[in-house]
Amino acid sequence: MNAVVKSVDPGSRAAKAGITPGYALRRINGNKISDVLDYMYYSYDSRLLLEFRGADGKLKLVELHKPEGADPGINFDSFLMDKPMNCANKCVFCFIDQLPSGLRESLYYKDDDVRLSFLQGNYVTLTNLSVNDVDRIVRLRISPLNVSVHTLDPALRTYMLGSKRAAAGVDALAALARAGIALNCQIVCCPGINDGAALNDTMEGLYRLGSGVNSVSVVPVGLTKHRSGLPALRPYDLTQAAQTIRQVSAFSEKCLRRRGSRMFFCADELYMMAGLRLPAHEFYEDYPQLENGVGMMRLLITEFERALGKSSAGAPAGSEPFSVATGALAGKYLTNLLKRATEKYGNICGKVYTIRNDFFGGGVTVSGLITGGDIAGQLKGRDLGSRLLIPRNMLRHGGDVFLDDVTVAELSSELRVPVRAVEQDGADLLKAFLEE
Repeated sequence: MNAVVKSVDPGSRAAKAGITPGYALRRINGNKISDVLDYMYYSYDSRLLLEFRGADGKLKLVELHKPEGADPGINFDSFLMDKPMNCANKCVFCFIDQLPSGLRESLYYKDDDVRLSFLQGNYVTLTNLSVNDVDRIVRLRISPLNVSVHTLDPALRTYMLGSKRAAAGVDALAALARAGIALNCQIVCCPGINDGAALNDTMEGLYRLGSGVNSVSVVPVGLTKHRSGLPALRPYDLTQAAQTIRQVSAFSEKCLRRRGSRMFFCADELYMMAGLRLPAHEFYEDYPQLENGVGMMRLLITEFERALGKSSAGAPAGSEPFSVATGALAGKYLTNLLKRATEKYGNICGKVYTIRNDFFGGGVTVSGLITGGDIAGQLKGRDLGSRLLIPRNMLRHGGDVFLDDVTVAELSSELRVPVRAVEQDGADLLKAFLEE
């Protein structure tokens, strides 16, 4: 266990109680602390008796009083206070297995940790959970969880996940759903493998699990050009994408009539691949699968149109020309939004550049997987105007580095133009269009 106190927030309840770095937390109110989930659950109370052990082996008891639910202000050596659980599966579609060599080491790490699912929204397969692990999730009410399902058929799931414990993951899923743990599930659809009739069976099975299954996203398999030695998979084409949308939409309408929620949603990519209009804003309900690419473009458009409607037609707009770099799928949508803003203000001079993904291959068309090197290679020498706008999701979370380790500053220097990362927010996009 890595529950060693690294620091204590100045002025916090922990600081006032005399807790200092170097001690390892063992128990709270007599309950053993194994990891961050135990800590969050048992530190919720207002009166805490914390048991620590120092490097010299001596025990230290600290009594702490705080408002119920308040953070005591203790920071530990590691976020999980334990070793992360890595993924033991060998999924036929695993995107990490399709990465080229030479990237930063963290990109190759595969986690399958239910704690990171709860705390950070990561998707997990549940194949590495024991019966005791499932019981603990229920006891501590670790909810919601994001689960990669793909199929409920034991034999097919074993093949797709490359794990003999794939069927056990289905059992764990059912147990969690019955216990009322909220589950947001995803189905990575591979043409000819788990689509068609198999997809219908999966949707029906998830529906029968009841209200514990909150939402399900159906996303197309992502295939890069780096698949040497991996199972042969087919990408979606226009016809297959349209067929999957019709299939999922029909089932989701049935769910809407039965339980008052559509429950099943297709990723934006499928609509874009099929050349179909995105559903209306109301279709996505409360956007339960937004982080999984479901409704992201519709929400951006809705936010942009609302911001455009609230802004004054006489407001000053930047007359300096600018450029926008985005992925192949989003190009036409951003071009349309730029046109809408230009129609209102008249003096906006912008151009959208669709960046071809040479790094991963032309089959990868989402903006979040565009690299700095591809932007530089395709835009160098062009007149980009006063600034280049890029979506924030091209960059490492909380940083300014692309997947190929090119920084925003390096890209700006290469293209000789300021580069501005725009948040995934329609209002921020409009603001970026209007900047002087």
